[in-house]
Amino acid sequence: MSEPEPTLIRLARHDGSREVPLPVDLGARVRDLRRARDWTLEQAAKQAGLARSTLSKIENGQMSPTYDALKKLAHGLEISVPQLFTPPRAEKVNGRMTVTLSGQGAAQATATYEHELLAGALTKKRMLPYRATIRARTLEEFDGWVRHDGEEFLYVLTGTIRLCSEFYEPVEMRRGDSAYYDATMGHNVISTSQEDATILWVTSLD
Repeated sequence: MSEPEPTLIRLARHDGSREVPLPVDLGARVRDLRRARDWTLEQAAKQAGLARSTLSKIENGQMSPTYDALKKLAHGLEISVPQLFTPPRAEKVNGRMTVTLSGQGAAQATATYEHELLAGALTKKRMLPYRATIRARTLEEFDGWVRHDGEEFLYVLTGTIRLCSEFYEPVEMRRGDSAYYDATMGHNVISTSQEDATILWVTSLD
């Protein structure tokens, strides 16, 4: 059995010229929107005020919905009619949350820092947050500059530190101070207080 042909939707040009056909697999789009909401066919049909058989035929490309049916679909899915034909530019995950209780982050120790990775339960994060205990007291303890992709935010939680970077003079920082910088620039942090300082680091992953 051959696959159903995608529904041909005619969209008017903004300049007022004649309408042009735009091939859109409307059925797959509606199915994706329904599944993203974790709705059954019955639930989605009830939400849109359509018969279950009608929605099933639309999803399987067995019928071309009227404009009135499109409006009902869009209203039921809580989107605009044009959004039925315009897939999102990027996949988005909504409603995610995770909680890391104090001291329960994943530990990752090095000779100079002791990291506690936070929000480890979430995958495909766009930020990497972690708490760091700064063991190092001199730059000589590092094997050169630390560099990596992305941007980075640093916030001093306890103690005092010196933020050293490749292109700037060292900066003395204490509790409550923060810095935001390009992480491709060489950078290192050392504790200048008697106790090991702790900081919150947030690194972008894009």
